[in-house]
Amino acid sequence: MLDPLLPGVEKPAAYIGNEPNQIIKQDGTFDIRLAFCFPDTYEIGMSWNGMNILYNIMNKTGHTYMERVFAPRKDMQSAMKAAGLPLYTLETKTPVADADIVGFTLQYEMSYTNILSMMDLAGIPLLSAERTEDDPLIIAGGPCAFNAEPLADFFDAVLVGDGEELLPEFCRAYSECRKEGLTKKDSLKRLSRLQGVYVPSFYAPVYGEDGSFLRYDRLEAEAPDKILRAFVKDLDKCDYPERNIIPLIEVVHDRAVCELFRGCTRGCRFCQAGMIYRPIRERGAKTNLRIAKAQLENSGHSELSLLSLSSSDYSEFQPLMTELIEYCRPRKVSISLPSLRLDNFAFKILDEIQGMRKSGLTFAPEAGTQRLRDVINKNITEDDILGAIRKAVSLGWTSVKTYFMIGLPTETDEDLEGICDLAEKIMRTAREAGAGRFNVSISVANFVPKPFTPFQWAPQDSPEEFKRKHDFLMSRLRRVRGATLHYHESFVSTLEAYLARGDRRLCGVIKRAWELGCSFDSWTEHFKEDAWKQALSECGLDSSYFAVSGLRTDAPLPWEIIDCGVEHDYLLSEYEKAFTEKTTPDCRVRCNGCGINKHLECAFAGVLSR
Repeated sequence: MLDPLLPGVEKPAAYIGNEPNQIIKQDGTFDIRLAFCFPDTYEIGMSWNGMNILYNIMNKTGHTYMERVFAPRKDMQSAMKAAGLPLYTLETKTPVADADIVGFTLQYEMSYTNILSMMDLAGIPLLSAERTEDDPLIIAGGPCAFNAEPLADFFDAVLVGDGEELLPEFCRAYSECRKEGLTKKDSLKRLSRLQGVYVPSFYAPVYGEDGSFLRYDRLEAEAPDKILRAFVKDLDKCDYPERNIIPLIEVVHDRAVCELFRGCTRGCRFCQAGMIYRPIRERGAKTNLRIAKAQLENSGHSELSLLSLSSSDYSEFQPLMTELIEYCRPRKVSISLPSLRLDNFAFKILDEIQGMRKSGLTFAPEAGTQRLRDVINKNITEDDILGAIRKAVSLGWTSVKTYFMIGLPTETDEDLEGICDLAEKIMRTAREAGAGRFNVSISVANFVPKPFTPFQWAPQDSPEEFKRKHDFLMSRLRRVRGATLHYHESFVSTLEAYLARGDRRLCGVIKRAWELGCSFDSWTEHFKEDAWKQALSECGLDSSYFAVSGLRTDAPLPWEIIDCGVEHDYLLSEYEKAFTEKTTPDCRVRCNGCGINKHLECAFAGVLSR
């Protein structure tokens, strides 16, 4: 049934599986079939390192077979519906509805309607309350699981935190429940005892007369008061893939990948990843070197990426890079280092791995003035940036990318003017350093307040104010020759904040938006602003409650049913410090008392960085 559809759709190879290094398990050799769904296209999902990690771990268990599922493009969805072909797994072409567990990863808010599209294409009822014992268990995880309330009505369980240990244990425990003949509800009662497992149906949200969220009432005695996220304690001992699946078509990131460490000590007040992935946990240099060599040898990739939130902070950065360069150079393998702090050693490394052909450098000042950088705790100065520009020019770089946010708390037009001034100073510094032709790209993102950050209470600019600021920057930057400006659409950012900080009442909005044709909302060509506005209107919800308006710091928050490990009082203290423009030092310099050590010791508490 599949073969006749392929000639008529874009990128047919995304739907056939059979890639090198995929894993096939025979029926009878496992207890649980897990259909692991990435709610976007194959090219995007296959670029996500988390899937490789979980695929490797889950398929080494004796109890679970994990197969991959991606969101078909719209042309393929139409063809599948016309042919009566339900959504299927890539490995064995098993209908997703026949899996025991269907798991979705929640990587970004604008993928939410794709989840409903995939469930519908699979023939699975969307609402957990409407599913029967014959339907698979529908679960979710990922960074957006830290506030899964806008999707709570669709999931039977949400797994919060690191999945390397939690997901195998969840599947093993569910296998035992099935062998004992337990119902879904009784199985979920048992599963809710696992650290990191949240069962939304066991809690009823209560709202005040003004519509504000008040609390959750527990509906089951077994349900914990709060769900503490799951932690991987020792990343160095955690299994990591050495034989990744090799895609049959070009994907967004087609390369070997090593995760140097998880977590970040910088403490940027807008950054959710910097809070929910605490504490720092490193893989040793010997482990990373072994993984890198094995992945390259097992794949034939010509690029190796070293992932982390701040690569230069890796404690064994220098010895690891020395050995990797020695290994990769004769094999003509390039090395990618995202999130690199551009100090002298970093430039030495970049010069060695890029040689004569220099790709662009990237800086993320985030704000145009030092005052605002202090507000957001971005501990980088103008001198740091301009000094790096001089060094870059001396080594042959001819372009730089800079990333900023607009709409940050306390921002004024003077701060916007600072972005333009900084672009002008970069260009002038480059010329003074001897650059001939030099370009600076300025990418501006709209600030979106996220749960479990110090700015979770902050207001967000309206779409109209974002547009005014875009126009302001565009007009001022015309004076800077060699500078280009890129920015995000305003209403998309409003909607992202709405979904990030929303409560369970948003389930109806998402469902209605999907019914009105919304899907692939992160794709500009598919985003339907009018349909989302109609869904909001029909559901009687005001987006300003979740997005534009700030939240009261003394009011309960719907996502605080989850305990991310960082204490509420620490986040509030950081929020208050922002308005006095006080910075907080790097956690590698001293422990700032965020509370994470109560759950898992931070390896770098009190250790000075290099």
